[in-house]
Amino acid sequence: MEEKKIILVDDKDNEIGKGEKMKVHKEGKLHRAFSIFIFNSKKELLIQKRAINKYHNGGLWSNSCCSHPNYGESLGKATHRRLKEEMGFDCNLVKMSSFIYRKKFENGLIEHEYDHIFVGEYEKEPVPNLEEVEDWRWINLEDLKNDILINSDNYTFWFKKILDKNIF
Repeated sequence: MEEKKIILVDDKDNEIGKGEKMKVHKEGKLHRAFSIFIFNSKKELLIQKRAINKYHNGGLWSNSCCSHPNYGESLGKATHRRLKEEMGFDCNLVKMSSFIYRKKFENGLIEHEYDHIFVGEYEKEPVPNLEEVEDWRWINLEDLKNDILINSDNYTFWFKKILDKNIF
């Protein structure tokens, strides 16, 4: 089976090529990605604990869903596809912001992303894919930020970086 190809970009998010997902992460090449934040009507954020077997950051808490569009796939299509695959539902999503970050992890992989941030609203319980998600919960932002102050190592780097931007 051929490995998934993801979209390589420049620092303005212009597509400049494609690369095999694991090779891109080993070499730290800048690539397109997205992070989804789902809130309910009580303004609680849906967070997920990444499955322990994920290729990086397994067992850590993170935003509702995050991934990469496949090569040739639009950002909009990818966000809805992955939300459904990971969390078992779909909803309207609005793009809020984007930013670039680079982080080398203990396993040697490098996440270097042009990350697009999307927000949506959903009221029901998710039905997560257990190969992707170990656990989930709704949490208000104040409680979340307080827990991150105490237990920072329990959360993914990009999730904390996005929350620091105070866009919600």
